[in-house]
Amino acid sequence: MTQAHPTARTLAQKLIARAAGRPHVDVGEIVNCQVDLAMFHDSSGPRRLKPMLEELGATIWDKSRVVLVMDHYVPEQDDESRRIVRIARDWAREQDLPHVYDSIGICHVVLPQKGHIRPGMFCVGGDSHSPTGGAFGAYMFGIGATEMLGVVVTGQLWVRVPRTLRMVWNHRLAPGLTAKDMVLHMVGRFGMNGGQYQAVEFCGEAVQALSMQERMTMSNMSAEMGAQVGLIAPDATTRDWLAERGVAAGELSGWYTDPGADTQDHVFDAAGLSPQVAAPHSPANTDDVAAFAGVAVQAAYIGACTGAKLDDLRAAASVLRGHVVPTGTRLMVAPASQHDQQQAEQEGVMSVLRDAGADVLPTACGACAGYGGSIPDGATVIATTARNFKGRMGSATAQVYLASPYTVAASALRGRITDPRELLA
Repeated sequence: MTQAHPTARTLAQKLIARAAGRPHVDVGEIVNCQVDLAMFHDSSGPRRLKPMLEELGATIWDKSRVVLVMDHYVPEQDDESRRIVRIARDWAREQDLPHVYDSIGICHVVLPQKGHIRPGMFCVGGDSHSPTGGAFGAYMFGIGATEMLGVVVTGQLWVRVPRTLRMVWNHRLAPGLTAKDMVLHMVGRFGMNGGQYQAVEFCGEAVQALSMQERMTMSNMSAEMGAQVGLIAPDATTRDWLAERGVAAGELSGWYTDPGADTQDHVFDAAGLSPQVAAPHSPANTDDVAAFAGVAVQAAYIGACTGAKLDDLRAAASVLRGHVVPTGTRLMVAPASQHDQQQAEQEGVMSVLRDAGADVLPTACGACAGYGGSIPDGATVIATTARNFKGRMGSATAQVYLASPYTVAASALRGRITDPRELLA
């Protein structure tokens, strides 16, 4: 615990204070915040919100601040998925929503790619991995349908100001390691409730060196630590990434944790980290890849918002280039967004993956949300997804291990869990 200075504030306190219209807020205070953006998808949104709004006779407070993404039940494969998606599409037309993204990728990736997230914002999402927005210096977290109803009607939400746990990563990652390895290591160390209702902030040289997409993976998986938000102070990397998408980041100088703020710090050495693997059936069952060496896998899945963005696809291709996955192992790739898939096509990355024997699946949540039926019953699977709960990926009998795109690609080539550095050397 650092020695707190009475006027020093954490990034979380500053973001909440702005949303509450206050000069400052204290840890433990309950304050009412103005919501800048509310995001929900086909699973969490219209099919639940529509009947509640109709029962109340209420309307949306500000349609320009609502984003709907169809990503969980697309492409529709059965009557139930068709029903769910039809409700979403019909309601979007009825409400004349201006920001609707249908079947172009996973909400947590599409939202920033479409320019909806900027530093300083206070946002909510109808999905537990909504803390992804924290990578941009925005206070963003997941809420349930009843809370979302209140937000959609009033544009407001109360929040208890959390204490901040700072994860300080010194030095830099070695080749063949990613933010996924960093966050799995933290989940393994602290457990799935280690940051319960806390604001987790990632900082240090290793975090500053990460690309925006890598930062998104880290903030996303703060949910696996039980955190409300996973924050990263915005910097030049943030500004440049947003500028490439036509978004002005605004003034960044104030969005950081002040020296002397009341935080609990934990220090890590990125240079000494080994590739990490989480065993069934929890992301907290994490250890170095060597602990699982030789575990045979029948399927490898490179997908989800934590494992199939452009940077992830590039990482997998760097391992797979010039190789072919052996018979008996199925490699599946589900790019996180059409934007990233198109860029990967232009760079030749998708050709490398296909040449290696990958089955390319739609740009949607797919198997990560247990949809699509691509995970065989009884199979041992290694995946780039965020969670490996029993039955999470559809099959209750599958044994799912989690790892980075490098490690998943290397394991696919060897047909067993493999340290990717052996193939990258």
